[in-house]
Amino acid sequence: MSTMMMDSNEQLLQSRKAKKFNLWLGMIGMFMMFAALSSGFIVYTASGVDKGIKTILPYAFIYSTVAIVLSSLTIHLSYNAARAEQWSKQKLFLLITIVLGILFFVSQINAWSTLIERGIYFQNPNASQSFIYVFTWLHLMHIIAGLIILIRCYIGAAKRIPTSNNQYRMELATIFWHFLDLLWIYIYVFLLLNQ
Repeated sequence: MSTMMMDSNEQLLQSRKAKKFNLWLGMIGMFMMFAALSSGFIVYTASGVDKGIKTILPYAFIYSTVAIVLSSLTIHLSYNAARAEQWSKQKLFLLITIVLGILFFVSQINAWSTLIERGIYFQNPNASQSFIYVFTWLHLMHIIAGLIILIRCYIGAAKRIPTSNNQYRMELATIFWHFLDLLWIYIYVFLLLNQ
């Protein structure tokens, strides 16, 4: 009986290691995709096709940045609460993180509305302006995936799933959310410096 439990625990540990490895692999892939887009943008703008055309980024991107940086703090607090088995604190900080993630989402949509009001569309003879939509849209798709993960963590905490499962979920969610935060900061600074 104890041998079966040890085998089961070993399988669980191996499964968790594999999932964490896949997460890191996925994040490296995402980073490489954005690095490739950055390179494409730099090569395109260096050709001088859109020389002299500058785009002032919408203020909504600043609000997005504030929301996602704050959400990185709250997800970390939620993870710490999960490690300390403080279920109510974990749920509270997770809920705040989810709300901040939704605010980030809404702020991005507002930024696109501002761009459209200025006559800057995705299909545009100035491809450097189209890149703004590409960068932000791709990142927003990852934010949606992150929000789904956070909601799953919240449901798990509300149902009081086993502590080890809860902490493992929170660890992966925290790693991914911090990655999304850093990725957005990279995108925003890159766009600021190259518009």
